[in-house]
Amino acid sequence: MTIATLVRDRAIQTPDAVAMREKHRGIWREITWRQYWDTAQSVAHALRDLGVGPGDRVAILSENRPEWLFADVATVALRAATVGLYPTSPAGDIGYLLAHSGAKVLIAEDQEQVDKALAVLGDCPQLRRIVYLDPKGIRNRYQHEALLSFDEMLVEADHGDRPELGLAEEPEDLAALVYTSGTTGRPKGAMLTVSNVDFAIGVLCGDGGLTDPPPGPRDSALSYLPLCHVAERVFTVWLGAASGVVVHFGESIATVQADLREVQPTILFGVPRIWEKMLAGVTTRLAGASRLKRANGRLWLRVADGIGATLAANGGRHTLGSRLRYALGWLCCYRALRERIGLRHVRYAASGAAPVAPEVLRFFMGIGVPMHEVYGMTENAAIATGNRPGRVRLGTVGEAQPGVEVRVADDGEIQTRHAGTFAGYFQDPAATAAALTADGWLRTGDIGVLEGTYLRITDRAKDIIITAGGKNIAPSELENALKASPYIKEAVVVGDRRAYLTALVGIELETVGDWAQRRGLAYTTYRDLSGKAEVVALVRGIVDEVNAGRAPVEQLKTFRMLPKELDHETGELTATQKVRRAAVADAFRAEVDEMYRSPA
Repeated sequence: MTIATLVRDRAIQTPDAVAMREKHRGIWREITWRQYWDTAQSVAHALRDLGVGPGDRVAILSENRPEWLFADVATVALRAATVGLYPTSPAGDIGYLLAHSGAKVLIAEDQEQVDKALAVLGDCPQLRRIVYLDPKGIRNRYQHEALLSFDEMLVEADHGDRPELGLAEEPEDLAALVYTSGTTGRPKGAMLTVSNVDFAIGVLCGDGGLTDPPPGPRDSALSYLPLCHVAERVFTVWLGAASGVVVHFGESIATVQADLREVQPTILFGVPRIWEKMLAGVTTRLAGASRLKRANGRLWLRVADGIGATLAANGGRHTLGSRLRYALGWLCCYRALRERIGLRHVRYAASGAAPVAPEVLRFFMGIGVPMHEVYGMTENAAIATGNRPGRVRLGTVGEAQPGVEVRVADDGEIQTRHAGTFAGYFQDPAATAAALTADGWLRTGDIGVLEGTYLRITDRAKDIIITAGGKNIAPSELENALKASPYIKEAVVVGDRRAYLTALVGIELETVGDWAQRRGLAYTTYRDLSGKAEVVALVRGIVDEVNAGRAPVEQLKTFRMLPKELDHETGELTATQKVRRAAVADAFRAEVDEMYRSPA
């Protein structure tokens, strides 16, 4: 069973049911399962005409849109593998991934992405054709033999003979080549096979997996995180094909908040940055409301904090008292608030891909959003552990999913083993050998502890700070506590082989800007605002709150404001917005050195 056969079967069983919706010029357009499968078949025939066959790779360089899914399903139908590329990546990174993967065909979204591909085409000997989705700025200006429009490709495929797709598959066939974010070096291509994906789908859609009851056609989701990330592939492509969840594609990443309000999804996955930003937005809007609305909001958010604490203490289950308080809060605040942020109908919300502060999860639980922190990674098909409905324990990433083994090695490293464990890194046997034990356990690189059946992650092994006094410190705990504030966007703790801990702190421009305006504090740029004495004092107060109750060796002795926002293009962030610590330390070496120049 593959995503191609799953889509085909849904097209046969429920041809007129809605598979996905796409917003175009303000209108949501429906795509049925029959249309989904017919288009995917046309794309498959076209790719076969372009020379794609079993074992080949097809790369996709595009924002989330239906064509991404059509191409993914079509590629798998040919027993080839999809390679997702981040549309925010610069040309140099795109060239490396195209060359390393040996992709034969690239499907690029628009002129911007085509320009990147053409700039590196000479370094990609196996790349034969570049198929573009949006002809604007390309059709009449570009004359290159490698270029072909998506529509033209489909017309040519539909005019020829179309023998039935065999859809034969072998469990070891490569279904997806997913490149890691590359926080410490070049990205590595994790090979996920048909059997890996099949196992992941079985866990997500089975009893005791993702939701209770399992996801189905009555559920809806919004696709907005990059589809080249394994987590979004799980929720958009795999879950949709297997369960019939209706997937929605907004007009752009910039319209996510508006799209959430319109779609009101029932299932929503977000990385911590999404939940933190949503919380910051609530804080900003509340601060700018009228006096009466502000007083009402603050009252019920205090009540929500108590409800969240009760839920956290009871595995996510209400007591009679918390249920009564929530019922009143629903009438007075929570219904309108959840409607406004697009979470009114969410029955399952998940945070994953990076650590998140428990305070953030508790806020959403308190206003009625059923939050679950989950854990997985590319190399285990995003399946490892999860907090289940009614069994939530904040501060942990939950219990092992069905069919998953989890252990903590003697050195504290978390290891997993199950049928979804990847086949290895593409063209990198040394890295594959380093990632897997002889008996098939995956070395995750994460440090943690098992508390009964619950797994608590401390940090990435490579990120653990060892101070000059020999104390091991997990920086993510401090960083997440700082980022729980709506005023802080980034926090990078420093202190390896140093006498004490310090931090580089980046502000959340929108919320701090609003805070400054309400106090009559004028500013021009991010650098200007972050350098204001009043803003530094605001951050100092947050740092003091985080330090409170911690042992002296675990406290931040001082900090410096980042003079700019961290950026992917300058190498400080990965395509998945993870901090490259070495790059940040190098870029802001002067600020770091200043913090250690004199005693704190």
